[in-house]
This record gives sequence, structure tokens and C-alpha cells, in this order.
Amino acid sequence: MNHLNPEQARHFAERWLPAWTGNDPERLADFYADDAFYSDPAIPAGVEGKPAVLAHFRKLLAYNPDWVWTLVEAIPLQDGFLNKWRARIPVGTVSLDIYGVCTVQLDGAGKIYRNEVYFDRSRLLPEIAKLKQPLAGR
Repeated sequence: MNHLNPEQARHFAERWLPAWTGNDPERLADFYADDAFYSDPAIPAGVEGKPAVLAHFRKLLAYNPDWVWTLVEAIPLQDGFLNKWRARIPVGTVSLDIYGVCTVQLDGAGKIYRNEVYFDRSRLLPEIAKLKQPLAGR
């Protein structure tokens, strides 16, 4: 696949981003090529190959079944687009709105062959840490 126009990029993102919600990693993995590469701040070195990508998605989505990802803007790039997104992430009793970007590159069959996710986790990590601390007096 060469270049997407803005409408094609937006259309792909609007189909793909909802697959991040609801703890259905197989549905999400269907958007990825067999030889896909995926990275995010938790695994900056990334994982390669659909089995490894799916294994990561299984853990990630099981831990975050209720988060919701929405498109802010899709900017066409060679082989795909830069995806500006917002994620509403429930953590304990709070819900954080986190903004970030990711590169999404598609092969000739329209499957993601490379997806690199970037966002600031400085608000998210302390909330996750609070969940892991034992309650006082227990």
C-alpha cells in the first residue's frame, strides 16, 4: 500500500480503534499482518510476529477491558498514517483522558505491518501503582 488520503486514513482508524475496547484481542489482532511489529511505552523494544503481538494484546486488553480509544486525527504518511488518539482509561476510581500518537503502516492487503505507540504515562503509572498498594489497616 502506498499513500492513504485523509478520508481513507480516518476510515481505517474508525474501524480499528474500537477493537481496542472490550477485551477481544483476536478481533484486534485481525487488523495486523502475520509479520507485524508492535511497540508501546511498556515494551519499547516491541514484539514481532502475530503470535507475539496477540500474546501482548491478550495481557493488555485483559488488564484494560473498559478503556475506550477514539480518533482525534489521522494524518496520511507513506504506507499508512499518523494516528492522533485519545484514550479514556479507567484506573480504580478515576478515569484518565490520555492523548498520544502512533504510527500505523499498512501492507498491500490493508493489514498493519508496523504500529508504534507513543504517549506520556506520567499520569497513568501513579494511578496504577495506587491499585497495587495494600490498603492501610489490612
